[in-house]
Amino acid sequence: MKWIEFSIHTTQEAVEPVSNILHEAGASGVVIEDPADLVKEWGDRFGEIYQLSPDDYPEEGVIVKAYFPETSFLSETIEEVTLSIKGLSQYNIDLGLNKINLTEVKEEEWATAWKKYYKPVKISQKITIVPTWEEYTANEEEMIIELDPGMAFGTGTHPTTVLCIQALEKVIQGDERIVDVGTGSGVLSIAAAKLGASSILSTDLDEVAVESAQMNIELNKLSDKIEVKQNDLLKGIDGPYDIVVSNILAEIIVKFTQDAAAILKPGGAFITSGIIKRKKQEVKDSLIEAGLTIQEVVEMDDWVAIIATKS
Repeated sequence: MKWIEFSIHTTQEAVEPVSNILHEAGASGVVIEDPADLVKEWGDRFGEIYQLSPDDYPEEGVIVKAYFPETSFLSETIEEVTLSIKGLSQYNIDLGLNKINLTEVKEEEWATAWKKYYKPVKISQKITIVPTWEEYTANEEEMIIELDPGMAFGTGTHPTTVLCIQALEKVIQGDERIVDVGTGSGVLSIAAAKLGASSILSTDLDEVAVESAQMNIELNKLSDKIEVKQNDLLKGIDGPYDIVVSNILAEIIVKFTQDAAAILKPGGAFITSGIIKRKKQEVKDSLIEAGLTIQEVVEMDDWVAIIATKS
């Protein structure tokens, strides 16, 4: 089978919504070439355990690559994807160059080439994310999350995911009930279970994300702690919960802050990320309006995570 590589030169801000559009269109694997990965400070804090080559990355902006099987419907799929990406501008998402290239790729090349971008990486004091094909020996204090990005929404190393996992590590004490809204690959739910939460409900509106999360949860042998459900944000979900965590766009977060506050126990925490810096205040205002108290705001690159609690 032949594959078409869909490559778009865009911005860091647009990476997650563009990746989501590509997955929803049926892409089999997404690669993100972000030059910011070359200068991450993770090594100073947690110990760098992978090496990246600058030759594989653009000098500026971010390149997102997705792979589609070459079929008779491919032209229609590419057209729909292009229009959907263009439509992100209505949410004030900066698309940068928004330059698209299509390249034919042989199956044997596609099946292995993208793996060079994905190595084990320690993203917090306790959590290390390891691709399924890598050999890695953990120390006594490390908690390993195995992911297969061939079926996942990202590799779990995007700044917003890192910020959320670090926040969960601060907040979780043990035996918490948690809702993970917009779970994607399920990585936040898996991290929460590893950190000691007793019960996690993972929700996503996208059927592909639900399937991806379920597979990764099974891969990490956590089906007894994590339930995955196709659901629109928090509609129909009753509390009380100790923690609500969500790593999605700021525009979506502000739509359900009231619902999140309603299902939290007194003293419960709402952890949010997926927030570009220029939209930080908008999310903070929404949280405060919902009666929550901002406890901490953490930034990495151009991204923000917020921990808020219910009085």
